[in-house]
Amino acid sequence: MLEDRRMAVLRAIVQDYVATREPVGSKSLAERHSLGVSPATIRNDMAALEDEGYIAQPHTSAGRIPTDMGYRLFVDRLAGVKPLTGGERRAIEDFLDGAVDLDDVMLRTVRLLSQLTQQVALVQYPSFSNSHVRHVELVSLSTTRLLLVLIADTGRVEQRTIECTMPLQEATLADIRARLSVAVSGRPFGAVAESLNGFVDGFASADRPLVAAIQAALLDAITERVDERIVLGGTANLAKYGQYFPIAIQPVLEALEEQVVLLRLLGEASAGTEVTVRIGHENPIEGLESTSVVTTRYRHQDHTVASLGVVGPTHMDYPSNIAAVQAVAQYVSRILGGQ
Repeated sequence: MLEDRRMAVLRAIVQDYVATREPVGSKSLAERHSLGVSPATIRNDMAALEDEGYIAQPHTSAGRIPTDMGYRLFVDRLAGVKPLTGGERRAIEDFLDGAVDLDDVMLRTVRLLSQLTQQVALVQYPSFSNSHVRHVELVSLSTTRLLLVLIADTGRVEQRTIECTMPLQEATLADIRARLSVAVSGRPFGAVAESLNGFVDGFASADRPLVAAIQAALLDAITERVDERIVLGGTANLAKYGQYFPIAIQPVLEALEEQVVLLRLLGEASAGTEVTVRIGHENPIEGLESTSVVTTRYRHQDHTVASLGVVGPTHMDYPSNIAAVQAVAQYVSRILGGQ
C-alpha cells in the first residue's frame, strides 16, 4: 500500500504527463502542485515509485513517466471522475435528441464520443438477443410480393421480402397481421419461436403456405446474427498521438479495422461492471498493447443491450474520458427507452 504522499506524487505525475506529454521532474512537481514537501523529498518518493514499477525514466537525465501499472493505480484510486459542465450535458442532449432513427443515433453517438474525448470511439448496435418485439408489419409490394418489417423495442429494424405463389388478398393479410401481433408483440426475441408453435395450423389450408412463408421470414429476421455491428469514429485522433506511442501506430490502426477485434474489446472490457478501463498490456489483443480502452454498457428499460467506449493512448485523460463515456451511455439509454 502506498503512503498518501507518494500516491499524491504519482497522481501529480500522471496529471502533468497527460497534460504536457513530457517526462516530469521533481522540480516541476514542486512548482505546479501543493505537495507540501521539498523537491528532494519528492525525488525520494519518485525513486520509490520507480523501484515499485509505477513510473519509469524514458532516458538518462529525463524526468519520469507513468507505467501501465502506475496508470492502473491512478485509475483504481480515482476519488471521482471529472464532472461534465452543464453546457456539455446540454450539448450532448441536444445533439442526440436530434436523431431521426436508430442508425442516426449510432452515428451521432460515435461522433459525439470522439469529439468529447478526442479518442477513437466505438458504439455497438443494440443486440437482438436482448430485445423484445415491438411490432411486426406486413406490407403488400405487389400482388405477389410482400414485405415483412420487424421492429424491436430498441429501435432496431429488420425487413424481409417474401415472394408469394398466389395473389395476395388484403383481408387475409389483415387476419395474419392481427394474429401475428397477438402472438409475438412484447415477446423477447428468444421466445418468439416458441410463441409461433402451431401458428400455421390455425389458418385455412389454402392460406397455410403464405402463413408458413411469413413465419419463416420472421424467424430468419430474429435469428440472423446482426448483433455484430459496430460503428467506429475518430481514428484520425490517433494521428495526434502517433509520436507518443511506445510502438508504431500502424498495428493499432490495423487492429481497429477488424470487426471481430472491436467486438472482443467491447464484450470483454464491459462484462459485469459499470465502467471498465483496460490499460496497456491489460489488453489481450495484439496491436493494442500501447492503448487504453474505456467502455460501459447502455441499457433499454431494465436490461443491457450493447456497449460503447473509447480507445486511445495510455496517457489519456482518464477522469474526463470516463465521465464522457458514462454520460453518453446514459443519454443513449434514455433515447432508446423513449423510442
